[in-house]
Amino acid sequence: MTFKSRATRVAAALLASATLISMAACGSSSAKSETKADSNAMISVNNTEPQSPLVPADTNEMGGSRIIRYLFEGLVSFDAKGKQHMEVAKSITSNPEATQYTIKLNDGWKFTNGEPVTAQSFAKAWSYAANVKHAEKQSSRMSVIKGYDELQKPNAPDDAQLSGLQVPDDHTLIVTLNSPDSVFPTQISHQSFFPLPSVAYKDMKAFGKHPIGNGPYKFKSWTVNKNIIVVKNPDYKGYRTVKNGGIEYRVYSSPDAAYSDVEAGSLDLLMDVPQSEVKSFRSDSSIHAYSQPGSYYQGFIIPEWAPHFGFNKEGILRRQAISMAIDRNQIVDKVFSNTKSVATDFTSPGVPEHQKNLKGTANLRHNANKARELWKQADAISPYNQKFSLAYPSDGGHKPWVDAVCNQLKNTLGIQAVGDAYPTFSDLLNRVTQRTIQTPFFSGWSLDYPSAEDYMTPLYSSESADGHGTNDGDYKNPQFDAALLKAKSELDPAKRTADFNEAQEILLNDLPAIPLWCNNVSAVSSPKLNSVNFDYTNLPTYNTITK
Repeated sequence: MTFKSRATRVAAALLASATLISMAACGSSSAKSETKADSNAMISVNNTEPQSPLVPADTNEMGGSRIIRYLFEGLVSFDAKGKQHMEVAKSITSNPEATQYTIKLNDGWKFTNGEPVTAQSFAKAWSYAANVKHAEKQSSRMSVIKGYDELQKPNAPDDAQLSGLQVPDDHTLIVTLNSPDSVFPTQISHQSFFPLPSVAYKDMKAFGKHPIGNGPYKFKSWTVNKNIIVVKNPDYKGYRTVKNGGIEYRVYSSPDAAYSDVEAGSLDLLMDVPQSEVKSFRSDSSIHAYSQPGSYYQGFIIPEWAPHFGFNKEGILRRQAISMAIDRNQIVDKVFSNTKSVATDFTSPGVPEHQKNLKGTANLRHNANKARELWKQADAISPYNQKFSLAYPSDGGHKPWVDAVCNQLKNTLGIQAVGDAYPTFSDLLNRVTQRTIQTPFFSGWSLDYPSAEDYMTPLYSSESADGHGTNDGDYKNPQFDAALLKAKSELDPAKRTADFNEAQEILLNDLPAIPLWCNNVSAVSSPKLNSVNFDYTNLPTYNTITK
């Protein structure tokens, strides 16, 4: 389900200009300069119960990814201003064709159990993720590496290694790709490329329940449906500075309850302001408020197997009609008090390739008359005599916008459109992962690294379909795949953007998902938490608690 992890970015030549976020409190209360910070205090933050054990390449939703991001460190990272920082990697060098990368590792990195982080720590983790027998949700991330197809065969040995990975010594990893990929140094910042210690392979599920990483925090405990606690890792060698003793990720089934706890001072940070508070949170004197455009995309997926919505003439007409029947601006204004940015393409303002006027962008604009015309054309092919159900999780405050969307569809197209609530996000995600859901369903995607590629390969490429990644609607279009491959093969940033635009125009026609808006950062913290900074992925950089 396309709620997932975040990572960082590599290679100055690839950085271009990323729109990153640095937040300052904008509520009426502010941290007092005379108070003293307690660098050993624990910080509490809201979260959802992770769907799966905390294994980097087997997690593709926010509840787990938020935690994994702080338990592990990758080859590189990026700060809130977009500056690249080498972490475990000392250098990353490409051949002229961008088909092979030589990665040199820094010495001295260790997992929290004392095991050194070596080139093999990456090579083995990537190969494990690529092996079809392990059915890891982020498996398709490894498809760029030579040997992936062999490890997707049922008879591949359980411990087979990707043939495109060579480890000449502990501090050198040579990566050979299936085809030119200029975005690869960016992609490896994703959490699926994090290293794993050798103990993980004894029992991966058990490891995920008590993960051992190399990040700024280390795992302490996990009480199901209550909390996950991580504490400061004193041996961390990376760029990120820890200014507190640890974090308690507290599970909430209701964002309203979490907001009340922030107001009462019993929860330090809420990263998602509930719908009931969006009109007033910025003027709430009892909290610190944060609001600024962000990179988190929201929409809904109409799976290719949904009746009347296949990728044929009828299905595409209906997809376009559904999209045009939705007045995004009205919902963002009336329901969200303009705390979202209306979608104009399949990316977000957080990437340099974000576009507002591509061929097909009109399909994302409200046009009731055109929507009715397209729906009528589709009915001439095959009449639509059923209910349009939009599935969503009850624990995320989605009901108001779902109701608004369904009312617009009902009023414009004359169809029965209703929301279909699932108790928790995990409940819905399990149905999506198992492909047992038959209706359109909510989808969200949080940026991993500032490149349009991160919104395309994982969500819409054929290699990410059929359970091999996060293409949860199983969209497959060879023309899109070819355009995406062309973009990834292009070394010139301007030409690469043009190729991404071509790929986006295919998506804007087919509409495998219906983009709605991108979330602004809308967060609140208690007065005892000093001002919080947010990076380009909308993740907070936790500060200290005042005494």
